[in-house]
Amino acid sequence: MSQERGVAAVGAGSELRQGRMNVRASVRRAPGPCAHWGDGDADFIREILDLVGDKWSVLIIGTLSDGPVRYSELAHAIPGISQRMLTLTLKQLQRSGLVDRTAYAEVPPRVEYSLTGLGTSLLSTVLELAAWSAERHTEIRRHQQSYDAGTA
Repeated sequence: MSQERGVAAVGAGSELRQGRMNVRASVRRAPGPCAHWGDGDADFIREILDLVGDKWSVLIIGTLSDGPVRYSELAHAIPGISQRMLTLTLKQLQRSGLVDRTAYAEVPPRVEYSLTGLGTSLLSTVLELAAWSAERHTEIRRHQQSYDAGTA
């Protein structure tokens, strides 16, 4: 890639990120319960919902509900999660203060992850969302199939 194209690509990425931030600036007024949040609040709320609403985050938080868990146990407990995605999601959750990482100076090294107080305060919401999904699985699938049949 030429240097000019590289600079253009970086600029485009920056513009894309800027377009995602300050989302409400292009909206006259957000109706309903969102109306009282400022642009900065709305952007931050969206960022946090992206994190805690992610399927892997929900599963990790739920898995950590019973206490500290080793990395390998997390990987085994969450079917389908890749090692890379587990590592990235744990880092994001740790960065936001939802998960603690404790490394023990042992041979072989042992690392455990646990929910922080902040993460524990989110736990009931995450578990309720998962329960809601499980309870309505059949109904949601029926609507999806009906919609797909009507648009095919």
